[in-house]
Amino acid sequence: MTNRYIVDTTLRDGEQSPGMAFSIREKITIAKALDTLGVARIEAGTPAMGREECRAFEKIKLACQKAQIIGWNRMNRSDISQSIGCGADIIHVCVPASDLLIREKLRTTRGRVLETLSACAAAIHDEKRELTIGLEDASRADWDFVVLLIETARDLGATTLRFSDTVGIMSPSLCKATISRIPDNIDIEVHMHNDLGMAVPNSIQGLRSGAKYADTTLFGIGERAGNCNLEHLLIATQGQLDFGINLDELQWRQADLKSIIYKNNPGRIPDRISAH
Repeated sequence: MTNRYIVDTTLRDGEQSPGMAFSIREKITIAKALDTLGVARIEAGTPAMGREECRAFEKIKLACQKAQIIGWNRMNRSDISQSIGCGADIIHVCVPASDLLIREKLRTTRGRVLETLSACAAAIHDEKRELTIGLEDASRADWDFVVLLIETARDLGATTLRFSDTVGIMSPSLCKATISRIPDNIDIEVHMHNDLGMAVPNSIQGLRSGAKYADTTLFGIGERAGNCNLEHLLIATQGQLDFGINLDELQWRQADLKSIIYKNNPGRIPDRISAH
């Protein structure tokens, strides 16, 4: 079987699901379960959100024995300083890639995006931290600019490039055509949203097309319709892809975590897919 790896974002993107809010103790419990399962990387949060987020992040870092801990950051030095201060193993910089986000969200230009990214990368390397770069809204971005961002990420020393289908519009065929065009001189990570119900199949297709990492959440929680469901991904790829995670262990650990994750939405607690 082919080896691939999980980046779990339950504690960052997952917590953006309506009604989701975890205490520090709950975040540590979730992170320890993910670490024990064998999840390669845990996106533990956004330290720039404030003191409590930083406290949780630091405690997660101490509690996890194997997984690399990622700090998620906007493309600015202030965010990055917070993640470095919290001891993140990996500093992830989110870069708006589509002209829509560059114009409406950042109120800037493509050229300025490249300049700012270079400055952020330099700050991260000065602190001798691993840099990963995410292309936000990449599925709606101009392909020539995506290629330029990929080349820039590689030249700036990023170890991994996250391709994000931020609004969940891709299909598996489009995902295959897109991911297979990305050069293999940088590790690729796919971040899929479930707005059209395609997060799991798109993630699978991305992995088959050359991606090394797939972003997931427990139970598929996440903003709007959610993210790629880790359990469903493992079920759908049994015998094909090896993530180093035991499905049975994941299912019983999830059963223990239901009361935390769905404490504010008990009516949304899902049944195990294998019971259907």
